[in-house]
This record gives sequence, C-alpha cells and structure tokens, in this order.
Amino acid sequence: MDSLVTQFEEARRQALESLRQAEDRQAVENVRIHYLGRKGVVPNLFREMGKVSPEERPLVGKTANQTKNEIQAAVDEAFNRLAEKEEPDAGVDVTMPARRHPLGTKHPISQVMDDAVDIFRRMGFIVADGPDLETEYHNFDALNTPADHPSRDVQDTFYLPDGRLLRTQTSPVQIRVMEQQPPPVRIVCPGRCFRRDTPDATHSMNFHQIEGLYVDRQVSLADLKAALTMFAHELLGEDVKVRFRPHFFPFTEPSLEYDFSCIMCGGRGCRVCKNSGWLEISGAGMVDPAVFQAVGYDSEEWSGYAFGMGVERIAMIRYAVSDIRLLYENDLRFLKQF
Repeated sequence: MDSLVTQFEEARRQALESLRQAEDRQAVENVRIHYLGRKGVVPNLFREMGKVSPEERPLVGKTANQTKNEIQAAVDEAFNRLAEKEEPDAGVDVTMPARRHPLGTKHPISQVMDDAVDIFRRMGFIVADGPDLETEYHNFDALNTPADHPSRDVQDTFYLPDGRLLRTQTSPVQIRVMEQQPPPVRIVCPGRCFRRDTPDATHSMNFHQIEGLYVDRQVSLADLKAALTMFAHELLGEDVKVRFRPHFFPFTEPSLEYDFSCIMCGGRGCRVCKNSGWLEISGAGMVDPAVFQAVGYDSEEWSGYAFGMGVERIAMIRYAVSDIRLLYENDLRFLKQF
C-alpha cells in the first residue's frame, strides 16, 4: 500500500512541477497526456489498485482521486495562465468589423413581378392566388373558350391522366375569386403558367403572368386604358407611351392588345423592337357577359375589365435581354448583373 500511495504522490509532485515550468500550450498538453492520458502514469496506477487489499483500498482510492483532480486542476490553470499572456496575431486587427457574407439578389423575373404587384397595389388591387393544377372548367369553360379552340388541343396544353391540366394562363384565378366573392372585385394574380411551346429566344414551356381583374358598376374601357398607362409609366418611366390595338379573346368583349413604346430607342425604331418603335406586351379587354354568367354575376348591373401580361417579356424589355432562355439557365455571370 505504502508503495502505491507513494507512487501517486510522486506522480502528482512531478506533474505539478512540469506544469509550472511549461512555457506554451503545447507543453501543457504534453504534460496532460503523459500523466492523465489513456495510457498515462495516473491511469496505469489506477489499474494497480485491484491488487490492494479491501482494508487498504479506501486510503489508496482517496490518494488516487486527489492526485487525478489536482493534476487536472493544475492543467486547466496552466492553460488559462498562458491564454492571458498570449497576444493577438500581429497580422490580424481585432478592431476591424466582422467579415460580411455576400447576400444574393432577386432573380430578374422576381424583381419585375414584385415591382408590378407593388404598382397595382398602389392602385387599389389586392393579390389573389390559385393552383398550378387546374380543372378544364376553370381554365377554359368558365372563360368562354369554345370546345374546338386551338388552345385546348393536347399539342398546346399539358393534360394529366385525371383530366386536370397545368394552367395555361392565370385567368382561372379570376373565376375562382368571382365564384367565392360578390362584386366589387379588384385583384391582381401573379403566377406560373405552362404551355407546350417549343423553347426559343422568345418562348418557353414554363413562364409567368400577371393577371388583373376589376369588376364594379359602370367600369369602362377608359378605366382599363388609364390603369395600363399608369402602370407603364410607373414601371418603365414617364416617357413610355402605350398603344392599344383591336383584337379578339374569348373571355373579353371588346378585346385589345397593348404595346409599350420601345425604351431602347425611345420609339424611333431599333433591332429590339424590329424597327417598329413598339414592344408588344399582352392582351386586355372588357369582361365578356358570358364569363359573368358562369360565375353568377348580373352583367346588366356589373361591368369590368381584365388584363394579362407576360413577366418574362417585360423583364426582357426592362433589362434588354435578347434571349428568354438566359432567365432560366442559372448562369451566375448573367444573374450577377441584376
């Protein structure tokens, strides 16, 4: 017993002396490993305690635990002592602010969509949303689209086996809102659409639209023209002009298409506008009475206008992008410009 107690006390004395002489953290770590490591001096002495008689074991155990605890406490104190003496690296200015992590920016499509929605909100529109998977009724029938209309063909629309389809426009949101809400209605509907287009510089199978609907008493075509003109000025500048042309859509009557004057050449004619001075945006018109009938609105009492525009087309105009596919390729060299 005396021999084992003596060995613990000697190990403690040598360890404490070595720690007092340690001049750096590595030296302290070496002492810790030598005396307290898995194969160190103190653990090896603990293994010898099995040979001690039961009567002697309490004294030996007490000495062993004191040795281990004192060495560990001395190791911790030595680390703290050296840490206080250590000075910051001369090559690092600790007073400098922390390094900022770069943050990403909005995708140009998201930028245009958010800016457009903000403009319409300032005009009193609220945002409405609907599902990407639509019924044929909401996407076509309720919008007065004939059964033989080309847009309903499988070559133009993505149909699912259960009869549903990927919506070809955001107009179904108008139907869903009017089915659930009595007039007046003033909504704008941003969202994704899908068509079986062959991808090229100006077409994509997946694209985005912003649809607008205003229903109230005595709404006129003049109200529609004023809203679209104000939108053009807010989005592209006061110098932009708006041109309206007669057209046909199944869900509006009368129908029209509208163009913005080319912001690249100021309307003088250039490559972007094909020397016409105008850039086609999308279509609009007064809501057809047949659409009101489908949702239970009285077309004798209520009137309204609807409009829609392609977000990618506006983004291409706004940022002078020549190929729509650049907006989807996730090329950081392209996206960092925005």
